[in-house]
Amino acid sequence: MIASQLLENEYSGHFGTYIKEAGDGQLIEELEISLHAFIRFVQDIPMDKFDYRYAEGKWTIKDIIQHVIDTERIFAYRALRFSRNDQTPLPNFEEEDYAKNTDAGSRSIQDLLTEFSAVRHSTLLFYKSLSEEQLKRIGTASGNQISVRALGFVMIGHQKHHQKVFQERYL
Repeated sequence: MIASQLLENEYSGHFGTYIKEAGDGQLIEELEISLHAFIRFVQDIPMDKFDYRYAEGKWTIKDIIQHVIDTERIFAYRALRFSRNDQTPLPNFEEEDYAKNTDAGSRSIQDLLTEFSAVRHSTLLFYKSLSEEQLKRIGTASGNQISVRALGFVMIGHQKHHQKVFQERYL
């Protein structure tokens, strides 16, 4: 399954932006490929850039990596709930509040990348365990409908979006 094969009813709202960013690879393969590409990309960033802010009040690269980790956890939780046919609407999360309540700046890049890898591997194992029926199930998150498989592409696209931000504003 590739992102362009998602049906119109499988996502709405702001999720579409990230689905477009995901590219057109197979879901499971892209989850794995994007993991390794992100780690290689971050490891090539000069050490003096990890705590850099391009403007007052903006996040550092470490903050953004922590944000990507937190967001993947939240999206994977949503996917779990929906795959199990839980139709309880799930609320939005305030990313700024999450960012204010981490200590990403005191962590090493290796620690952040190890955590990202662990979270992504967990996501991969979860997605590999799902049937076609479970992947197509739809729930409501942040006031928008989204399928389990669309959430997988959102995770990929969200990560790729922030990698572009690194390239455009930090390097």
